[in-house]
Amino acid sequence: MATKITPFLWFNNQAEEAAKFYTSVFKNSKINTVTRYGAEGPGPKDSVMTVDFTLDGQELTAINGGSHYTLTPAISFVVHCRTQQEIDEYWDKLLAGGEAMQCGWLTDRFGLSWQITPTILLEMIQDKNAARKSRVMQAMMQMVKLDIQKLKDAYERA
Repeated sequence: MATKITPFLWFNNQAEEAAKFYTSVFKNSKINTVTRYGAEGPGPKDSVMTVDFTLDGQELTAINGGSHYTLTPAISFVVHCRTQQEIDEYWDKLLAGGEAMQCGWLTDRFGLSWQITPTILLEMIQDKNAARKSRVMQAMMQMVKLDIQKLKDAYERA
């Protein structure tokens, strides 16, 4: 059964390539269906129109809609990571051919933005102790890829 809300990603002509890449990065992922354009277009007949795929339980659709629109960091996906090993793995895979940004953000080679975020960071920045929260935020602002130990050190500093 489809989820009620499905993110729909617009690509020029890389929808299938992107879906294959994303399903190779995340466990429990698969391409569900590929729909092709017919003679009526607007894409070339038999070329990929949409790809429905699942990333670790999250359903998404990618479309080859042409060059009218492009992805921007205004929309991003957060990958919640429990360990530094997980952060490193997702960071390295998704960054390949893409661009690193600040504070755990990256843009992959297809233009999609990701936030590779340790779950402990969310706990630390919700702390009622303003000094702890401030130290963590300051530490995070100095990072590109997030480092759990450095965030913990900032949090625990007296």
